[in-house]
Amino acid sequence: MKNTIGLLLLLLVPGLLPAQQITFNKQIAPIIYSNCSSCHRPGEAAPFSLLSYQDVQKRGKTIAAVTAARFMPPWKADEGSYHFRDERRLKDGEIALIQEWVKQGMPEGKAADAPAPLKFASGWMLGEPDLIVEMPAAYHIPADGPDIYRNIAVPLGLTEDKWITAIDMKPTARSVVHHVLYFADPGGKAHLKSQGSEPGFSGMQPGNNVEQIGGWAVGAQPHMQPAGLAIPIKKGSDFVIQYHFHPNGKSQEEKSQIGLYFAKEPPKRTLMSIMLPPVYSLFSGLDIAPGESDYVIRDSYTLPADFDAVSIGAHAHYIGKQLKMTATLPTGEVKTLLWIKDWDFAWQDRYFFEDFVTLPKGTRLDAEVHWDNSASNPRNVSSPPIRVEWGEQSKDEMGCVFLVGVPHDEADLAALRADYFKHRNTMVRERMASDPDLRKKVAQLLAE
Repeated sequence: MKNTIGLLLLLLVPGLLPAQQITFNKQIAPIIYSNCSSCHRPGEAAPFSLLSYQDVQKRGKTIAAVTAARFMPPWKADEGSYHFRDERRLKDGEIALIQEWVKQGMPEGKAADAPAPLKFASGWMLGEPDLIVEMPAAYHIPADGPDIYRNIAVPLGLTEDKWITAIDMKPTARSVVHHVLYFADPGGKAHLKSQGSEPGFSGMQPGNNVEQIGGWAVGAQPHMQPAGLAIPIKKGSDFVIQYHFHPNGKSQEEKSQIGLYFAKEPPKRTLMSIMLPPVYSLFSGLDIAPGESDYVIRDSYTLPADFDAVSIGAHAHYIGKQLKMTATLPTGEVKTLLWIKDWDFAWQDRYFFEDFVTLPKGTRLDAEVHWDNSASNPRNVSSPPIRVEWGEQSKDEMGCVFLVGVPHDEADLAALRADYFKHRNTMVRERMASDPDLRKKVAQLLAE
């Protein structure tokens, strides 16, 4: 009778049943390999590897803490109206499994349950590139001083037109590379420009006829464009890498490798970007008083034609706090395209929608950027806070949300571009006419 009562208690009373054993090989390895190991491996941004049981067990308690706080894996976009591709946001159940595994002493489990070891082609996250671009010489970043903008051009040697479907970057001095913009110089002359003893030349404008074809920022991951989409680059072009270096107290050398991935045929539709506010808020009167905890700039734009959104991203500096873009459809329904509620300067990814997001003609895009220049903001680089205006240095600020996509009908491309540039140029003219200090700043930028 006593044994029968004991068995009934085990079956009926929650918590008296023995906990399911969680092992690394069966439950934890798939979570780590899918969400962490692409960065936590030799040659990538993370400071240590997570490729084996020994790697993960050694840091198990730390992994449990940072995943429970959702500090890791780094995925800043909150859930919106549409799913993103390759989301690294852990599910609640996955976080709970990690917590329980650590509580149970982090057992390894049966060898038969272990997933196949991870394989990375040549260390490139997207596999072996079609063309690897390497800087001709290292650029030397001093230990101290202001931020540096440097353009380094490399002839690609292309004998025929190509179409870029992805770009991956492997910097050698990650801690001081704030961000990079990629340009194509169809004339193939940019590599002939030089300034000083270091490779390349300074300035924000790498040339009159260059075309921006992408970029990379801290925390970003490479992505392939959806099938049928790519960025054209003409034969004979130079590839221009525009670096923004942020000295951090230690002199370093940067000699990147850039991996280019080509499509096999021309794209069916042409990609374009809608940035709100335009030019990273340069013409939005950004002026944040010390102590201001919620300074906001907003911008809106109404689509003149049907538009298929492909990806979305955002940019701000240290005191950026919240960035958001919504789409109000012609029916009045409001969709959230991107909402980053806790911006982190160290994690600037680009988010690709799982499927094309079709936004009908007449859809209004609304973007807002919030900054927190108070002493209570732990990411504020100034203590006590100081007045912050628009600028290129990391201690300055800028901010925007940018939506990348294609016209639903390629025939609408010219009209879409013309209408967006009209929106942008109207803001530029109005601000330039009313703000002499801004006119001086823009003249200085163009002269650099």
